[in-house]
Amino acid sequence: MEQQQGKWNRMSWEALAAAQQIGGALGAPVEAVVMGAGVRALADEAAAAKVARVRLLEDPLLESYTPDAFCAALQQFIAAEQPQYVILPHTYQVRDFAPKLAAALGRSFLSDCIAFRAEGGSLVFTRQLFQGKMNADISFDGAPPSFVSIQAGSFSADKLEKGDVPALVEPFALKIEAGQVRTKPLEQFQESKRTVDLTQAEIIVAVGRGIKEQEHLAVVQKLAEALGAEVGGSRPICDNGWLPMERQIGSSGQTVAPKLYIALGISGAIQHLVGMKGSRTVVAINKDANAPIFEVADYGIVGNLFDVVPALTEEINKAKGQ
Repeated sequence: MEQQQGKWNRMSWEALAAAQQIGGALGAPVEAVVMGAGVRALADEAAAAKVARVRLLEDPLLESYTPDAFCAALQQFIAAEQPQYVILPHTYQVRDFAPKLAAALGRSFLSDCIAFRAEGGSLVFTRQLFQGKMNADISFDGAPPSFVSIQAGSFSADKLEKGDVPALVEPFALKIEAGQVRTKPLEQFQESKRTVDLTQAEIIVAVGRGIKEQEHLAVVQKLAEALGAEVGGSRPICDNGWLPMERQIGSSGQTVAPKLYIALGISGAIQHLVGMKGSRTVVAINKDANAPIFEVADYGIVGNLFDVVPALTEEINKAKGQ
């Protein structure tokens, strides 16, 4: 489970929910692994989930993320525990160290999976190809452990099972030598003032070509400010330079799973839907009643966004007493 500076990456809970389902399909126990330095409180928090144990991997060299230290720690743990599957959230951090870890162990790593099914006592995982236009079913053929990362939003953290009693938190004895860590951590990606990790946003207001002109983004920004939301965009918006590329949502951008996703002037091309399909509640505003976005929306408003959005923003501010 991924944490940074004592705060959970929300995708960790999605990965744990996936692991619970995988364990149920195999009839196998699930253990959660918490890594870092001084993270016992986080391990106790993870122990509230329905898991067999929480394994605590602590070392001063794990205080700040480096692929060398994380791989060294996990290699020791995996060699001792011999798990069948290692389930990870598909985060920037995991994308960095997981291929290195799997290669060091001579095992396979299947990234960005969206589903699985059990067949004949083994598992078949599904991942998307060609920007979400096709799905591929893939199974592992080789000795365990097998490494799998879970795409954001593919498994809901709301479905995470809680235990009747807290699970046992059991420290694992690590021995990491300073010489094993050849990389030095610098400023973390999400700390940059010019970048944003939309995968962590609980509310997103996304805008598409229906906005027509860059100057009209002010209407969107006011709604986002009223909701305390992040602003995202479809590929055409970011390709035009109207929003930074790190705010692009879709198969060639970020995959998000907020509690609330408001789509403004977005038609709903498959490439965009792939990036937001895990959203808990989707509200679509589009003047085209036949726009594909309405097929995935929980609530739809057919109308001109330049009429609807200012009125919606005004009502939200009234409700907030502003």
